[in-house]
Amino acid sequence: LIISTLAKMYISINNELLPETNANISVSDLSVQRGFGIFDFLKTINNHPVFLSDYLNRFFNSVKQMNMQAGFDRKQLSDAVFALIEKNNIPNSGIKIILTGGYADDGYTIVKPNLIIIQTPLNIIENPTKPIKLVSYNHQRQLPQVKTIDYLQAIRLQGFVKENNADDLLYHNNGLVRECPRANIFMVTNDEIITTKTEILKGITRSKILTMEIEGYKILEQDFELEDIYAAKEVFITSSTKNIWPVSTIDGKQIGDGENKIAKKINDKLLNLIKADKKTELVF
Repeated sequence: LIISTLAKMYISINNELLPETNANISVSDLSVQRGFGIFDFLKTINNHPVFLSDYLNRFFNSVKQMNMQAGFDRKQLSDAVFALIEKNNIPNSGIKIILTGGYADDGYTIVKPNLIIIQTPLNIIENPTKPIKLVSYNHQRQLPQVKTIDYLQAIRLQGFVKENNADDLLYHNNGLVRECPRANIFMVTNDEIITTKTEILKGITRSKILTMEIEGYKILEQDFELEDIYAAKEVFITSSTKNIWPVSTIDGKQIGDGENKIAKKINDKLLNLIKADKKTELVF
């Protein structure tokens, strides 16, 4: 299997920097044979990996939850990330850290994993101007607290999204709202800003919002239903790449008045947190 990005880019495999054309792993890897593996994704701004410590925390939690043995610690992984950043020199980028199940002789047993770190250019949009449209789908992700490489439903349903004139999916479990395939979701009521709590991947951007103070509003983790979100004053999604992105419609239903004032306030606060993070030093 050839892991390919852009020509002349370097990829880190097991802490070895390789030109992308030479960056290979065997088809015997459990990620290929069984779809077994985890990953995490963060962005760099001006060659600074934003909120890196938070992403390392989540990555190693995924390692533990999947009963994998990483074979390296936080400092070693951080060093590998910075080595790739220095080698490629792509100031604004996405960093994907993948840990596979390894080369299993029986195609089933977890063995020594392969660590793959990929960097690609990323167009940083700080203030989104066009809200997105979501279409709901009844699906509960397996092991939702772990960031696995399993995106089967999201990829399979790309045609469904287009058919419904939407930009992305919103998963629900028999009416209980969960998350988007690559983002958490929030809704705004008269005096509350609420994000789903149960059976989801708790995103890093989501965690930053939970620490904020917005005048006149209480920020909560609390499950809610599709009917609740249809009636919300505002809805927005959160992710590493999208920051705070307002939602205009869900299942064709218009959300609020379209002004998204609260989403904009939260996005401004998030941008300030990102700027502050760029001035901090990592401690291990």
